[in-house]
Order: sequence, then structure tokens, then C-alpha cells
Amino acid sequence: MSDLALAAFRADVTPPAGHPLCAGWTAPALAVDDPLSALGIVLLGDGDPVVLCAVDWCEISNGDHDLWRETLAQAAATTPERVAVQCVHQHNAPWPDSTAERLLAARGAPGLVMDAAWCAAALQRVADAVREAVQNQRPLTHLEIGQARVNRVASNRRVMGADGRVKAVRWTSCKDAKTRAAPEGLIDPFLKTISLWNGSRKLAALHFYAVHPCSYYGDGRVTADFVGQARARRQAEDGGALHVYFTGCAGNITPGKYNDGAPENRPVLTERLYQAMLAAERETERRPVRDYEWRVAPICFPPRADMIEADLLAVAADKTESDKERIRAALKVIYLRRQATPIPLTSLRLGEAVRLLDLPGEPFIEYQLLAQQLRPDEFVAVAGYGDCGTGYIPLARSFAEGGYEPVDAFVSPECEALIREAIARLTQPAA
Repeated sequence: MSDLALAAFRADVTPPAGHPLCAGWTAPALAVDDPLSALGIVLLGDGDPVVLCAVDWCEISNGDHDLWRETLAQAAATTPERVAVQCVHQHNAPWPDSTAERLLAARGAPGLVMDAAWCAAALQRVADAVREAVQNQRPLTHLEIGQARVNRVASNRRVMGADGRVKAVRWTSCKDAKTRAAPEGLIDPFLKTISLWNGSRKLAALHFYAVHPCSYYGDGRVTADFVGQARARRQAEDGGALHVYFTGCAGNITPGKYNDGAPENRPVLTERLYQAMLAAERETERRPVRDYEWRVAPICFPPRADMIEADLLAVAADKTESDKERIRAALKVIYLRRQATPIPLTSLRLGEAVRLLDLPGEPFIEYQLLAQQLRPDEFVAVAGYGDCGTGYIPLARSFAEGGYEPVDAFVSPECEALIREAIARLTQPAA
């Protein structure tokens, strides 16, 4: 059994003025309210290194997600299969998909999705930070786990009617008082924190919570939003350790019950999340960590049957269509063309009974709760927003229930069974 070590890294990935945000679905970058970062850790000493990275971008999808994993693997001297890259999913942030960008450029619409040269330079900065961190690795002696209830932040987006169908949608901000007044619905109320230590020195703290991390957006003001601001506050007062935030299975979870979109709500949500971070770190349980185990479960997610490439290409080429519709069509085409390429789901077991699960796309909260239910004997923390080529990953029944997510999903109802089986494989006890 090998001695373990940890390397913590961070790099700036704040876009320049004019860069597209949210893959061009919203206004481009006009100003920077707070910087965006790529943060993470490299675990070393028990087989090939493992890399976990959280990026303050809206999404990274399709071939670009593959490129991130390949580039960080090279920097950490490991394989792409042992790299997990998750986005935090702030909306006033980049969403690179270079294949979609090239498809649109060939149809007279360049620069709608991303600046490929700048995105490549940002990735290189992250790789350089990984490489430097590995050179300054520290022994990993133990970890601490804790969780705390987050008060009045998360709510289920899908407000259901008596007929079993969605009767109202709570967006990230919700101005309708009646919709806000509906019950929270199904959420995971807990923020989970795993801190990693070298003796008495904390090296890193990994925070996991499931909610869309947006108070308001679309104004071109680049921001890490309330989740990034809460993380930055912890970082500032705990400067010796790197604080990393992962968004959980928040495909159907928003702050809409507690947020009407007024700018003054952002610091309120920040404070509530920050207090949960403090509480999760205050009431901790120490655990030994002598080894780790990495598992990968690749899935080919079948696309929706109503996505027809010829029709989508026509929309992408139609200059009378809005930029948003042309971009959406291009992203769907790219997913159709790579549907046979497996997308990895990964699991990291740390020590005896601590597990981190990394999922792709925008998964529904039910998948996070499933992972926890399958291993009640373990401390299970879940991150979503890996390869987001899939878009939303609802439940099979969601498509009949209606609402926003099934309409915007790129994958079919059959995906629920596939992801449930993969989660079971990733969390099952070792033989």
C-alpha cells in the first residue's frame, strides 16, 4: 500500500470582454464582477494519479470535454480515464463546444459559441497549474467529513399539479409569488464537505451542493455568482487550504422559491451557503485514508428520437433564425454525431467509506439521492455537470409530466435505466 499525496491547483479562466457567455445564448461578456477559476486536486501514490477539477464555466461539452480530460491527464502524468472535469454551471460564464462553433462558422455564423484560441489558452493555464502543483505535492494523512443543512436556497423547479403534470416552473429566479409559495419539493437539503489534511495542515476542502448556481444572469456581467462568492469568502479566511465547490445533481433544482431575481438577493444566497460551509467544516468526523479506488462506467446515452440531423442543420444555416436557435440546433447536431462515443461516469472511494461520484450533463436530483440510498454505509458526495453534451438527464417519466427540462434535453427517456445501472456499478462494494 502506497503513501498518498495531494496536489491542489487553481488557474484563472475569466473570459475577456466580448467573449460569448452560455454558448452565445445570452449577452456576451461586458464586464467582470468577480473572476472565474478552475480549481481542483490531484491524488497521487496509489496507482496512476486521479484529477478532480471544478470549472467556473456554464458547461464544457462533447469534444471539448474530452480535450480537457486529455490535457489535464498529460499534465498530471495519468490517463484521461482518471480525470473528472465538472463545471459549476454559472450562466454568465463560457460554454465551449468547438465542434458546434466550427459547424456554425461554416454556415456564416462564426464566433457565436466561443473564441477557440482564448479557450485553448485558458485550458493551457489550467494544465500548467496542474503540472506545477504536482511538483509541490504534500503527503495526505487523513480526511474529515461533515455536512450541514442549507437553509432557504434550493427548491425543485418542477411544481407539480394534482394531475401529475408540471403546473408551474420555478426558474433560477421566479417573479410569480404564487409559484414561489409552493412547497420546496424534492431536494437534497445538505451541503457535504470533505477536507483533506497533512497532519494539522488542511490542504483542501471540497464542497458539494445541488442547486442551479444562478441568482440572475444574462446581463453580460461575468460572475462566479453566489456559490463562487461563498467559496471565495471561505478561501479568503482559510488561505492555507484550497476550497473547491462542486454543483451536484441540480438539473431540476433552482433557488427560484427564494429568489425573485433582484440583485440584492445574491449576497443573501451567498450568506446562506457560506454559513452551511462553515457548519459542515465545524462538525466534522475524522477518517483515515490509506488508499483510494477509482472506477469508471462509460455510457452511450441514446438521443431523443425527434432530433433529426437534416432539420437541425437547416435551422443552423438559417440566418432568419435567432442566434440562440441556431446554436441550440448546432449543439444537438454535434451530440447526434457523437452518440456512439461513451461518456464516463466516475467514482472515487477515499479510505474506507467516503465516496465521490461524478456524473455528466444536468442530472436530476433523484440520481444523487439514489447514489446515497445505495450506500447508506458511506459518505457519498455527488457532482454533476461533467460532459454536458447530453443536456438535461431527466427521469423517464419526466417526458410525460411536461415542464422545461424534457423539452431541452438532448437524450431519450431510456437514459434513466442506463444511468441507474451505472450508479449501482460505481457504488457497489468491492468484491
